[in-house]
Amino acid sequence: MSPGIEIADTLAAAAGQAARRASDALLSLQYPEGYWWAKLTADTTLESDYILLELWLHPPVDGRWNPPTRERIDRAVRSILARQLPDGGFNIYPKGPPEISASVKAYFALKVAGVAAGDPRMERLRRCIVSLGGIQAANSYTKINLSLFGLYPRENIPSVPPEMVLVGKVIYEMSSWTRAIVIPLAIVQALNPGRPVPEGFTLDEIFLPGKGLEFARDPGRLTWRNLFVAIDRLLKFWERRGSKALRRKAIRVAEKWMLERLRHSDGLGAIYPPMMYAIMALDLLGYAPDHPERAEAQRQFERLIVEGEDQFYFQPCFSPVWDTAIVMFALGEAGAAPGEAMRRAADWVLAKEVRRKGDWSVKRPDLVPAGWYFEFANEFYPDIDDTAMVLLGLKHARASNPAAQEASQKRAVEWLLNMQSRDGGWAAFDVDNDWEPLSYVPFADHNAMLDPTCPDITGRVMEALCALGVPKSHPAIRHGVKYLMRTQEQDGSWYGRWGVDYIYGTFLALRGLRAAGQSDREAHILRAGEWLRSIQNADGGWGETCASYDNASFTAAGSTPSQTAWAILGLLASGDHSSISVNQGIEHLVETQRADGTWDEELATGTGFPKVFYLTYHYYRNSFPLLALASFLKARAGMIEG
Repeated sequence: MSPGIEIADTLAAAAGQAARRASDALLSLQYPEGYWWAKLTADTTLESDYILLELWLHPPVDGRWNPPTRERIDRAVRSILARQLPDGGFNIYPKGPPEISASVKAYFALKVAGVAAGDPRMERLRRCIVSLGGIQAANSYTKINLSLFGLYPRENIPSVPPEMVLVGKVIYEMSSWTRAIVIPLAIVQALNPGRPVPEGFTLDEIFLPGKGLEFARDPGRLTWRNLFVAIDRLLKFWERRGSKALRRKAIRVAEKWMLERLRHSDGLGAIYPPMMYAIMALDLLGYAPDHPERAEAQRQFERLIVEGEDQFYFQPCFSPVWDTAIVMFALGEAGAAPGEAMRRAADWVLAKEVRRKGDWSVKRPDLVPAGWYFEFANEFYPDIDDTAMVLLGLKHARASNPAAQEASQKRAVEWLLNMQSRDGGWAAFDVDNDWEPLSYVPFADHNAMLDPTCPDITGRVMEALCALGVPKSHPAIRHGVKYLMRTQEQDGSWYGRWGVDYIYGTFLALRGLRAAGQSDREAHILRAGEWLRSIQNADGGWGETCASYDNASFTAAGSTPSQTAWAILGLLASGDHSSISVNQGIEHLVETQRADGTWDEELATGTGFPKVFYLTYHYYRNSFPLLALASFLKARAGMIEG
């Protein structure tokens, strides 16, 4: 036996042992009902907004604020302060720099909750905010929230008019999450007379002296941004002088829209911001705290809280369908899951299939409902990425009712094929949701006004469709291949919209292209593989920071298990089964695995809104390394057999 073969066999043996430990660890985490579900964590803005909501629901009496939820608010304060940076600010991803909106929200929350302005922690925070441009530099949603309490001038925050629900289908040109946010927010802004704050409370000290409050404008005159700024002025005039009857009608339509989507869901949109605004809207619409609709909205919102003896934080949403699908696929590829465990998982997932029409049907009215959402319940919003991932997971599982499983899979395949956008790619929730001018409206600075197609979802969908039997010659697959070739970056990578960032996009694009039958000798495949090898860290792993989104290019970070796994999976998909890079990547995963079969990961590798909101998926660190190890072992076995 040659030394090379002996080394390879030793690495394969170590990888096999690591895969078995990882499989056992994941299997031990399966819920009795069949699903997997890890906590989903983000930044301090969720706890800060919670304190704002409590001020809304329990306003000061005689100028003093003494809410009945005081103990929980104090826990939120401690949770926020525990994550304060040395310079006083707050970041939006682990090891990131201070970010202005998160810092402003924290300052408001801490001060209104009773942390004295003279406290050294508050003084450091104040100086940090001023150095970042003051409250004027915060994003529009931060300013809108503060304006509800008279803490930021109403004339200097964007108008969110409820009348937009009356203008054809314009709301469906916004991303699904944006419309779920702005419709209840429009009700709040239209009906709010101005909520009280504790006596003498202001934020004057975090305004940057000499800096104006007006909306930013582009140089010149004929730009979309300048047009929307002018429209905002007209909207403010309309709010003062427009038809009150038309506004009442718009509020009624918005209320109906909101109530319809509160049903069959874990709260409006099943994500934190719409759920918070829905509670505020129901309050202003006159729904008493014990009214069933409002009580349920409040209950769903409070389910997002994670609290224990020494912890308090909010999850931005739940992720059981997503977690379950990825774990099923990883275990299935590893061939390590007992049939009973996979059967229970398949039964649970199939019970979550969407069978009613949601917002997506506005542009696809004749398409039979199918697919899966992300959370425990979110019937109006199945998403394309989850649907593709569930199909990949189901490929390895046999449900109790095989006929029902087959029918469900066929519906999902048909749904995915028909949710392809005209440019050949797939987006998250909608089709052709890419009307670029909407990105310039004043409240679009959450950087997610639209839901355009992206390489990461497109690659995963192509992999799933081909795995479920769609021919490589199918027009949708051919169109998807052209899309991925067209969207490849100059350096050979692909942008990742829903994971950080270029490593994520590249690994999924390569897997999609491989599934579509692309040769590993094609120039675009070779370039991508070379790029992945070029960014490997000295320790054999891969890492990328969320700053890649700010820099619009790959920005290296310390190695993480999830990103190391993505890079290995990308290289394997590119035809690289035995390079030094692949071997060192596998060695890194083997060496960093904990004794219990799991991995540690500090950085956030999930993306909510690029540049604005990031997510830590606590199973990514375990499921993707297992998938990488399993794929490596399959590739190595194929080489030996060949």
